[in-house]
Amino acid sequence: MKKALKRHGQADKIVTDGLRSYPAAMKDLGNLERREMGRYLNNRAENSHLPFRRRERAMQRFRHMKSLQKFAAVHASLTNHFNSERHLVDRQTFKLRRSAALAEWQSLMG
Repeated sequence: MKKALKRHGQADKIVTDGLRSYPAAMKDLGNLERREMGRYLNNRAENSHLPFRRRERAMQRFRHMKSLQKFAAVHASLTNHFNSERHLVDRQTFKLRRSAALAEWQSLMG
């Protein structure tokens, strides 16, 4: 937080959740009076992290960074290839796109 405040200057308000370590840190930095805490104030910031958090949760079981990186590389390419946003298209179009993606994937894998 020190680095962010140094780079971007003092903020008008800083929204945090109810974690008890925040008031102590804010007091040390002299921003305790600028802190805002509320049940729904932090939703916008937290929702932007959701895709990353989903991936992070899946990766907690890895013990070594190298195996984590291998998994992440393969997982990202698979997810991007087969994620066809089912809720935006009708069933027929979805099935057509999914079979085309599978055929392409099988041709790539040999």
